[in-house]
Amino acid sequence: MTAPLSPEPGSPWLAIVGIGEDGRAGLSPAAAAALDAAQVVYGGRRHLALAGPLPAETRPWPSPITDAYPGILARRGHPTCILATGDPFHYGIGAEIARLVPAAEIRAFPQPSAFSLAAARLGWSLPDTACLTLHGRDLFGIVPHLQPGARLLALSWDGATPAALATLLVKRGLGSSRLTVLEAMGGPNERVRAARAEGFDLTEIAALNTIAVEVEAGPGARIVPLSPGLADTWFENDGQLTKAEIRAVTLAALRPRAGETLWDLGAGAGSVSIEWCLRHPANRAIAVERRPDRAERIARNAKTLGVGARVQVVVGASLAALSGLPSPRAVFVGGGVAEPGLLAACREALPPDGRCVANAVTLEGEAALLAAFSEAGGALRRLSFAQAVPVGGLTGWRPAMPITQWVWTKS
Repeated sequence: MTAPLSPEPGSPWLAIVGIGEDGRAGLSPAAAAALDAAQVVYGGRRHLALAGPLPAETRPWPSPITDAYPGILARRGHPTCILATGDPFHYGIGAEIARLVPAAEIRAFPQPSAFSLAAARLGWSLPDTACLTLHGRDLFGIVPHLQPGARLLALSWDGATPAALATLLVKRGLGSSRLTVLEAMGGPNERVRAARAEGFDLTEIAALNTIAVEVEAGPGARIVPLSPGLADTWFENDGQLTKAEIRAVTLAALRPRAGETLWDLGAGAGSVSIEWCLRHPANRAIAVERRPDRAERIARNAKTLGVGARVQVVVGASLAALSGLPSPRAVFVGGGVAEPGLLAACREALPPDGRCVANAVTLEGEAALLAAFSEAGGALRRLSFAQAVPVGGLTGWRPAMPITQWVWTKS
């Protein structure tokens, strides 16, 4: 038999084939042809079994999976196939491979994703449903999505994930939420079961499962609001915290945009970093804090509020820590504003249209902000808030320490 001709480099040679629980029976003729034309097929052992029998050489994924990438790249120009679950470009391996292999050299054959299958089973509209993954991710990442009346679809890490999620929902006052666990969708072992978070009793859940959540919030449920200025009680702190009212004004001055990175210098409890990340799921923050105990507290706060993977905590003095950090689009200086050279270094680090906001409560800090304002311009303002408190049997105002705030945008 004549060996198949190898395509020229630059033309498609790598097929990424999505496969479901129905195996070869669910493949389109084009996908099956691409699979059969491959000389080498990569995939998980389950995928390889679903696609079998295969005449090609099969290579199960190693651990870590990245160890296979050099071998895939070495096959450039020779028919090769990667098997993936469902839609390889929806939380699958497709996007990662496309960062290594030009898109023009790839032919992809997606099948319905787990999200599409789950929505079809439940009669849900995908555009009205949040689709996320808990596979290889912190369970707390779901927290910002837990809004009253929301519908969520989440890929599980394993068979224990649904029960763990139910426990989290109950702790946040969302015990009435309905969880539907969809296992092995599209195959002969498919199973769909539902239970409330409180009293969740589903057992022997297959490792391959997707969870559908219909969020129901009881009185006092812990819901992350969509506006900035979370109550101070949401953050574990030792008093070193940008208070809620000042934080809301500060976030407005920082003007977060999707996909931007913030430097939060003198981060304290990390409240500004966390709220920056809550504004958009693609936002990142680097929280710099000189005290290790506070740095650990920042990490705990970020995890609890569902942004732990997106807040990088750096221990050290602000100015010394800046070297080597990823470039910011915005900088907040909440502590140490009087450190010589710090504000100048922040201005230098920003790209055009980058924003710097610095708050001060001390006279020394205020003097540093006045000097920066005199040198670079921007806006300088005084923020003051007061709260009503008991005074004997009556009520009076208790003012907080006034804040001097400098806001500057790089031209």
